[in-house]
Amino acid sequence: MESPTLELLKESGALLEGHFLLSSGRHSNRYCQSALLLCHPERAARALAPVAEQVRGLGIDAVVGPALGGIVPAYELARQLGVPGLYVEREDEILTLRRGFVIQPGWRILIAEDVVTTGKSTLETAAVIQAAGATVVGVGCIADRGESNLPFPTFAGTQLSIQSWQADGCPLCGQGVPIVKPGTRKQP
Repeated sequence: MESPTLELLKESGALLEGHFLLSSGRHSNRYCQSALLLCHPERAARALAPVAEQVRGLGIDAVVGPALGGIVPAYELARQLGVPGLYVEREDEILTLRRGFVIQPGWRILIAEDVVTTGKSTLETAAVIQAAGATVVGVGCIADRGESNLPFPTFAGTQLSIQSWQADGCPLCGQGVPIVKPGTRKQP
């Protein structure tokens, strides 16, 4: 039986098939375009409700998401938990806290993501939080692809098993399938 969050991703048309260049530089035949789910507030609320329930007892003081994909999940999780929802954004290619947002030393912070793949933006967000003297208690996300080795717990609405390959071993490249770069992060 599928998780309700996976059903919502499918209903929203957020699980795409094709040939995709991921932020990590790897290639994949599937991509989760969570924005197609998140643009519907009621679906976003339902997709993140299981995550909010998983983290409710952790004493969270705020939720912080990386721009762009973590903004709506941070807002929605913060709304459900009754805490502030903040986000970090890139300034000169480095994630930073802007717009008057403040993280207090000692706060217990949940990082919010749409989809966790390698965990790169999660770790960058954690560095901003830790530099402010706060503690990362975990990451909450719509979907976890299970490819990260994060040093804190991941609380996901659903697990996604999506195959990916190094560019030089990609079977889709070998077949001449055109590649699409759907994410927001620039390639190195």
